[in-house]
Amino acid sequence: MIERPTHDSAGVNHPLKGTFDLERAEWRSSAAGGDIEVAFVDELIGMRNAQDPDGPVLVFTEDEWEAFLAGAKDGEFDPEELETPLT
Repeated sequence: MIERPTHDSAGVNHPLKGTFDLERAEWRSSAAGGDIEVAFVDELIGMRNAQDPDGPVLVFTEDEWEAFLAGAKDGEFDPEELETPLT
């Protein structure tokens, strides 16, 4: 059975990565009114939808974050590169 992260008011508890402390997170976005917010807490990085701040938080390790950024810079997530185009 796969253990999934749990989310409560204090943090996101990931079975392998540890706890991302939501109370200590200082969320920021790249621009005013941006849809994505990012926070750095200890050795973990959280990413969430700014329009749904109480919704799910993706939690990255530093290595995962670097790989995500490299993929974004390379265009890996551009719609024309995805198997299923965004509609």
